[in-house]
Amino acid sequence: MAQPVAKFKAGQVSAAVWENEVTTNGRQVTMLKASVQRRYKDKDGWKSSGSFSRNEIPLAIYCLQKCFEHIIDQDDSVEEETVM
Repeated sequence: MAQPVAKFKAGQVSAAVWENEVTTNGRQVTMLKASVQRRYKDKDGWKSSGSFSRNEIPLAIYCLQKCFEHIIDQDDSVEEETVM
């Protein structure tokens, strides 16, 4: 199973950055994408959900903001390497 390139957590909410290979204009490029989830435990064990309560929404926003910052930093690094 693929591993995320970055992961951010706040309480039971976490977000991860993933590398995805896509073909654009006939060439293969790597795109970074984010996913967000909430972990909870019920009688059957640990589960994941993509729905958030009122109090979990700020945690999801925080984690996604961290993902966004990571992706932007990576994009800036690639642009700097291309210019040099």
